[in-house]
Amino acid sequence: MSESDNTYDLVILGGGTGGYAAALRASQLDMRVALIERDKVGGTCLHRGCIPTKALLHAAEVADSAREAASFGINVELQGVDMAKVLEFKDGIIDRNYKGLQGLVKARGIDYIAGEGKLTGKDTVEVSTDDGSMTVTGKNIVLATGSTSKTIGIEIGGRVMTSEQALQYDEVPESAIVLGGGVIGVEFASVWASMGSKVHIVEGLPNLVANEDASISKNLERAFKKRKIKFTVGTMFKSVEQDDDGVHVTLEDGTVLDASVLLVAVGRGPVTEGFGFEDQGIEMDRGFVLTDERQHTGVGSIFAIGDIVPGLQLAHRSFAQGIFVAEEIAGLDPAPVVESGIPRVTYCEPEIFSVGLTQKQAEEKHGEDKIKTIEYNLAGNGKSTILKTTGLVKLVSLEDGPVLGVHGIGARLSEQAGEAQLIVNWEAFPEEVAELIHAHPTQNEAIGEAALALSGKPLHFHS
Repeated sequence: MSESDNTYDLVILGGGTGGYAAALRASQLDMRVALIERDKVGGTCLHRGCIPTKALLHAAEVADSAREAASFGINVELQGVDMAKVLEFKDGIIDRNYKGLQGLVKARGIDYIAGEGKLTGKDTVEVSTDDGSMTVTGKNIVLATGSTSKTIGIEIGGRVMTSEQALQYDEVPESAIVLGGGVIGVEFASVWASMGSKVHIVEGLPNLVANEDASISKNLERAFKKRKIKFTVGTMFKSVEQDDDGVHVTLEDGTVLDASVLLVAVGRGPVTEGFGFEDQGIEMDRGFVLTDERQHTGVGSIFAIGDIVPGLQLAHRSFAQGIFVAEEIAGLDPAPVVESGIPRVTYCEPEIFSVGLTQKQAEEKHGEDKIKTIEYNLAGNGKSTILKTTGLVKLVSLEDGPVLGVHGIGARLSEQAGEAQLIVNWEAFPEEVAELIHAHPTQNEAIGEAALALSGKPLHFHS
């Protein structure tokens, strides 16, 4: 292969959601693209994150439906959970998506290079492959090396696991301690509880899902109590021991909790060590790559996207940033990805969605007297009553101004994130949302009812 064959318009280091999105969009824009990945295209989201966890959550929902079928007049008996079959279902979903993505990359003429890449210059990447090593040159380079589970110094193995091991765990634990009450923690707690485990969450912050609006956190805690999912908040983890009987977790206040397994779900950290970023003068902070609002690192024509850039660690953020950098490099002057407008979803039961500012954030930014809010209880929503779910939709807006945040919790409510992001990102006023006709009977009506109430016209309203 000649040197010119190894020169590309765009070289992407990392084939996860952000990396492959950048590659696909760049190929549409007639760039010659190299995509370097040491594992599998699709990254964490497809293989060890979003897709497999949601497959497990769907299986858990089916278990709950069977357990509760009699209340709907359907005579079904839940005889147990066959984890081997559940994992087979999950792996089948991953395989189908993986094959489809591989086909897309190939069809778009992207050069996929399987190997370990390292940045060795402002326009060069050295790749170690099974056949040796090669140097790839890029007029532009995108860093998209992703993230991995944090372990905060806890030794992983045996009965102590992260989400990656939990996704392969071939039995339903009799009991489980989940360290971390954020997105990953409450999702796994929800799965295992639905499948019959006794679950106890330990969270050092004062609330579960502490990044959400306070009303959402309190509602989730009530729902988890009803589901008999225990939780300890405001107390830090100290240590864990494991033996043949299980795990024994000690908290800072001296409390000792015993269970079959411990899931360490304390967040994810950037995968940037050993890739040569700092050697090329790229500014870093605690392992994260720092960029400007246009994802540029300030070094050469090197950009960074996704979980290695400080901010929300969400696949759809990475996807949007991947498209953005491809268009930026092509000179299309795209609008930057605005963090506050990105929808956030937690797929526990009940589901949580949020877009924009929480009430606290809005009050801190604009002043308490400038903010008005409304909470619409799902007890007033016909479809939610049919689904036998409780929860709420909350709107946060400026007084005589646009909606700044939309938040919700309830079964299947993640599907409402779509309208919510349009409301926030298009800076709609409550009165404008209230004018829209929301289909009946849907949970989507809850957003319309909340907007009506915020406009001074509450109808089917349960406070």
